[in-house]
Amino acid sequence: MKKVFSLLAAAGLGLSLSMVTLADRNQEIADRIAPAGKSCLEGESCAAAPVAAVASGPRTGEQVYSTKCFTCHATGAAGAPKLGDVAAWAPRIAQGTDALYTNAIKGLNGMPAKGLCMDCSDDEIKAAVDHMVTASK
Repeated sequence: MKKVFSLLAAAGLGLSLSMVTLADRNQEIADRIAPAGKSCLEGESCAAAPVAAVASGPRTGEQVYSTKCFTCHATGAAGAPKLGDVAAWAPRIAQGTDALYTNAIKGLNGMPAKGLCMDCSDDEIKAAVDHMVTASK
């Protein structure tokens, strides 16, 4: 009789443990396949989520350089002249600022148009060029 009760107890314990493990596994699966986000329509309470503040006015040349241009112009990636490298900048500066502006806006060689700063205005790109030229004379 003790063997029967021991067998039943062991079977019950094993079944309980497997059910707990199965429940955990089911929750893990549900978490993995859950939607990444929720749709929120105007008028619903979730629609009042805060929106990031938009910068007012154009960015300075230094701001554009330090957030966008520095990626290549600080390291010399893709042949970009490094900020402050007088020898690398001299022939470019000799072409004149209009040529520099055009190359920066339209792209040249390894540099894509606007250096991939698609949210930069032409005036912001020009300000960034002015900043780099000033620091590289």
